[in-house]
Amino acid sequence: MKRWLIVISGACLLFSGCAKIGQNERQHAVPVETPKQENKEPQQQKFVFPLTGLPAKTRPDHRVIAVMVNNHPKARPQSGLYKADVVYEVLAEGDITRFLALYQSEFPEKVGPVRSARDYYIELSKGFHALYICHGWSPEAKTMLESGEADYLNGLFYDGTLFKRASFRKAPHNSYITFANIEKGATEKGYTMQDTVEPLPFFTNEAKGDVAQQVDISYSHRDYAHVQYKYDPNKKGYFRYSGGEQTVDYDTHIPVFVQNVFIVAATHTIADGYGRRDIDLTSGGHGYLFQNGTVKHVEWKNVNGRLLPYENGVPIGFVPGKTWVNIVPTLDIVQYR
Repeated sequence: MKRWLIVISGACLLFSGCAKIGQNERQHAVPVETPKQENKEPQQQKFVFPLTGLPAKTRPDHRVIAVMVNNHPKARPQSGLYKADVVYEVLAEGDITRFLALYQSEFPEKVGPVRSARDYYIELSKGFHALYICHGWSPEAKTMLESGEADYLNGLFYDGTLFKRASFRKAPHNSYITFANIEKGATEKGYTMQDTVEPLPFFTNEAKGDVAQQVDISYSHRDYAHVQYKYDPNKKGYFRYSGGEQTVDYDTHIPVFVQNVFIVAATHTIADGYGRRDIDLTSGGHGYLFQNGTVKHVEWKNVNGRLLPYENGVPIGFVPGKTWVNIVPTLDIVQYR
C-alpha cells in the first residue's frame, strides 16, 4: 500500500508540473495575427452627367453645346432635339418660339434647322459656359458675340461649309449642322471642347404635389403656337406636342421624352419695330415644376445664369433625366389637369 501511494503521489506531481509548464508557455506565447485579405477589386468611382443626373461610365468632361433651333411650323419636325439634355423654349418674334438646345451627355449626328441668335438666348447659354451655335443674329446678339461674351459658330460665315442647306426645305428653315462639323469648327477657332460643367440640382425622392398629367401652353390662339405635355405613368415622363402633333425627330422619328417640365413666367417687352423682345431673366418670379405626374407651384431664381426652382425660398431639385424649360410672359397661358 505504501508503494502504491508513492507511485500515485509521483504521478500527480508530474501532471501538475506539466500543467503549470503549459500554462506558462501559453502566457508567454506571441499572438499570431491572421493576415487581412485585401480587396483586390478596385472600387468603381461613380460618375453622373451634370445636366441629367444620370449615370456616366467615365468622368463627363465634354463642353456644353448650345444650339439655336428653329420652331417655325415650316421647320417641323426638327432634327436632334430628342437628345438634348436641357431645352429652353422662348418666344422670338410674334407668337413663334425658338429652342435653345443644350447637349452634354449625348449628341445627335446633326441638329437643326438652326436659326438666328437673340441676346437672351446667349445669356441662357452663358450660364453653362456653352459653345453657342446659331445662323444669323439680331443687332444686340451681334454686339454680344463680337465682344467675346461667348464662344460661337455662326452660319453666316460657314454657309455651305460647316452649315449645310437641306433640299427638302426653303430658307431660312433649312440650315443644319453636324456635331462633327461643330467639333471641326471649334478646333479651327481654337475653342476648348473640354470643361468641368457645374451640375444642376437633382433629387431622387418622389416629387410631392398636386396631380397634373397634362400641361397646355398657349403662346397665342393659333394652333401652331399651342404646346402640350402628356405624362406617361408607365415610363414616368412627358411626351411633347406642338399644334396637336407629337414632337418627334425628323430623321429617326424618336419622340421627345422628358422627366421635368419647368415653366417660368418672366416679363416680356417689345424692343423694336421688328417685334424683337427684351425678356427679364434676372429678377425671378413664379412658375410651375412638373415631375412624376404632379405639379408644384414654385418661384424661380437666376443663379449664375441658370434659372432654378425654389419653394418657400428653399432650392428644390429636378428628377434625374431630361428637362424642358418653357419661358412664358404670364402663367395665365398655362393650364394643367
